[in-house]
Amino acid sequence: MTEGPKSLPFKISTLIFVRDLNDRVLLIQRAKAPNKGCWSPIGGKLDMERGESPYECARRETMEEIGLKLNDQDLHCFGYISEKHYENQCHWLMFLFHCRVQLQELPQSIDEGQFAFFLRSEVDKLELPETDRRLLWPYYDRNKQGFVGLRADCMPGQALHVVEELVLSGV
Repeated sequence: MTEGPKSLPFKISTLIFVRDLNDRVLLIQRAKAPNKGCWSPIGGKLDMERGESPYECARRETMEEIGLKLNDQDLHCFGYISEKHYENQCHWLMFLFHCRVQLQELPQSIDEGQFAFFLRSEVDKLELPETDRRLLWPYYDRNKQGFVGLRADCMPGQALHVVEELVLSGV
């Protein structure tokens, strides 16, 4: 009898794209796994035991990581990415948010990493998780004012397979 795919934990998170007054995007160079050493938007896992919604998580993570207090109206959920078999460690469902409030200064480093602002044209030259490079940033560029739903199979050793489940422009 052939063994089926390994059962992996499922994690739900948010990523928040925050910009400064010069339209540069804020990224954190992660000091911890996952993606240690790579640059990513801020964010974190939903507190599922409390029944936290993606918007509540995005507001909480933004406050915890950069000290920016937000209301739901300050955020635009522009999509989700469902990543199966990420690093063969877990499955992720990530809700993607564009923050409408711009920062006036660079936040101080936290235990999770250090921050920097980058022009969008500089981001592709940074050390990024491969799925961010191939999925997250291209879809951010095309859909940050709309909505996109993606399903990606990230099985190590296989080609990244992406399905666009939903794409709406300018919602």
